[in-house]
Amino acid sequence: MSIKGSCLCGAVTYEVTAPFQFLGNCHCSMCRKSNGAAFATWGILNPGTFQWTSGQDFVQSYETSPGNARCFCKRCGSTLASAHSGVVGEVVVGTVDGDPGGRPREHIFVGSKAPWYQITDALPQHEEWPPGFAP
Repeated sequence: MSIKGSCLCGAVTYEVTAPFQFLGNCHCSMCRKSNGAAFATWGILNPGTFQWTSGQDFVQSYETSPGNARCFCKRCGSTLASAHSGVVGEVVVGTVDGDPGGRPREHIFVGSKAPWYQITDALPQHEEWPPGFAP
């Protein structure tokens, strides 16, 4: 299985060579601000399954907390992935070209969600990290 994705302008492309571990919607303020939306849907990766396939010179990163960075295209600004200690561990599912092979299974950081957005689905909701997932 191969999942391919790209930025808005097409300068950066990537490939994930295994299915996502899971998909989830994050409502934290950093995800909202970096994606310009009520939440960001992340695909959690298996280690070693991600690679940039083109445009790596256009990939810029911004450290949001010690050791954690968001990777984006410096030409168009699309947020693409999140890296921990330099290793990409998640991709923004909105950048996947086609079907990501799964659906979100939960909402996290709903304690800081946008006040103007109401969650209307039946997925589990967590105020912060889900049980057993905190870094």
